[in-house]
Amino acid sequence: MATIVSELTADVTSASAHQRAHALAERLQQGARALEALAAGLTPAQWATRIPGDGRTVGVVVHHVANMYPLEIQLAQLLAAGEPISGVTWANVHALNAQHADANRTVTKEAALDLLRRNSTHAAAAIRALSDDQLDRAAAVSLNADAPLTCQFFLEDHAIRHSYHHTARIRAALASPAPSSGT
Repeated sequence: MATIVSELTADVTSASAHQRAHALAERLQQGARALEALAAGLTPAQWATRIPGDGRTVGVVVHHVANMYPLEIQLAQLLAAGEPISGVTWANVHALNAQHADANRTVTKEAALDLLRRNSTHAAAAIRALSDDQLDRAAAVSLNADAPLTCQFFLEDHAIRHSYHHTARIRAALASPAPSSGT
């Protein structure tokens, strides 16, 4: 009887040990699925629509979200290991985004959606592998003025929020009337 109780306790402990990580991974995948669903139904003209205040096309932004998952997860894994994120600045981020936009200005919907599916799946798997202790570890993050941030906060503020942020901006851009020609 004691063996059965300890086995049941071990199973419950194992299942609950990654409950937060699973919830975080599911939020990331929900955001990625929402972006995918929106993007999949776009016309070629909508895919080529420029995002106001950003300048990138909808297609480039969809690809950008997919492309950033590996880097965002790599940085979160540094925090999970108790290591600081150093040398990353907003200037670096803007330069990386500009370089990505230039290199991917003709990205097809199929290529962007395929990358979104693959990278969001890999990102979610990496998040699910994190323990509560790893999610709670904090270290300095240069992108945030060297504030000590937890791995969970970094994930929520970057990899998880990213698709939601851009989905909202894409929806707003597509809902806006096209600029007039001034006639």
